[in-house]
Amino acid sequence: MVDARQAVTRAHREEWARVVAALTRRFGDLDIAEEAAAEAFATAVERWPDDGVPPNPGAWLTTTASRRAIDRIRRENRRDDKQREAQLCYDSPPEPLGAIDDERLRLIFTCCHPALAMPTRVALTLRMVGGLTVAEIARAFLVQETAMGQRITRAKAKIKAARIPYRVPSAADLPGRVSGVLAVLFLVFNEGYLTTGPDTDPVRQDLTAEAIRLTRLVRDLLPGDGEVAGLLALMLLTEARRAARVSAGGELVTLAEQDRGAWDAALIAEGHRLVRERLAAGTAPGRYQILAAINAVHTCVRDVRDTDWSQVVALYDQLVRLDPSPVVALNRAIAVAELDGPEVALAAVDRLEPDLAGYRAYHATRADLLRRLGRSQESRAAYDSAIVLAGNTAETAYLTRRRDQLG
Repeated sequence: MVDARQAVTRAHREEWARVVAALTRRFGDLDIAEEAAAEAFATAVERWPDDGVPPNPGAWLTTTASRRAIDRIRRENRRDDKQREAQLCYDSPPEPLGAIDDERLRLIFTCCHPALAMPTRVALTLRMVGGLTVAEIARAFLVQETAMGQRITRAKAKIKAARIPYRVPSAADLPGRVSGVLAVLFLVFNEGYLTTGPDTDPVRQDLTAEAIRLTRLVRDLLPGDGEVAGLLALMLLTEARRAARVSAGGELVTLAEQDRGAWDAALIAEGHRLVRERLAAGTAPGRYQILAAINAVHTCVRDVRDTDWSQVVALYDQLVRLDPSPVVALNRAIAVAELDGPEVALAAVDRLEPDLAGYRAYHATRADLLRRLGRSQESRAAYDSAIVLAGNTAETAYLTRRRDQLG
């Protein structure tokens, strides 16, 4: 059987120009054609080793790239169509504007209907309003693209079958829907801060800026909601580090290696102020408030060696009680490595393998811990796994350099 990776390489060499030319003729935009072609080849790298090389690789690549291009065009250029789709999906015209002046935020609140399960309403809203592709949403939820597509399709069918009304929520409805809205804005921000698509800009400021803008509006609507303030603080403290996130050579720069003098002091000050306000409130913090507090610990020192790792681990202990997900456990283990050493952390990370085997950060974390323990051969294998799953060129460049430094 032909090795799948060799087949992708051969297809890239032989078919790239043809696929790009075909898409350019069809869609009239070279940038869209090249991005869609890149996504198609990345999908081939992911699928062909398991599914086998298709009988006609060129046709497979062209079809896949065409679908990606259509997704991109719909996402970037057809926001109005998405609103009409939402209206048709709910099968009734929207009511007057109600309590929310901003059109996009109004639509997000409208689509986050409490009749749908939380993951479903978030995924549907990301697709119909947030402009994310099914592939991007699937990566955010750590599920296969086909499974996410089916989830969104079922959600639309349920809306129609149950005749759930497309109704702009009143001010009294907002507290019941805000958790779904915050989840949508959080995932949009994350996709912008470190994009998951191959051969795309590693940071998309258009998404991070829009997520922050909308979260500020939600805070204006619900000034007493601690989780809204927490999410805004989290976004600001994360966005403050954007300029230091990617090197001039296009490589991801980790928190420990970043030039802290390049951080945005005004955003950090605003984020710290929000965190202090929530601490002074004396109420039990939610998920976003704890994440904001963790980021506040990281951004309150000028040297990574001064980080209070015991406080970071304690905050993650609180977060695990609220959100016992494998991703939270992985992030806690990273902090544990700084406090108790890489061997203790590696034992915790290895227990997460059944849940996170397809998650890039899991393999990257294992690779770093194994490197610190001097287990170079195992570290190299873990880096190789992380590179295969890397979401963009900046991640790939960083992981490749770390792997090649193993000797």
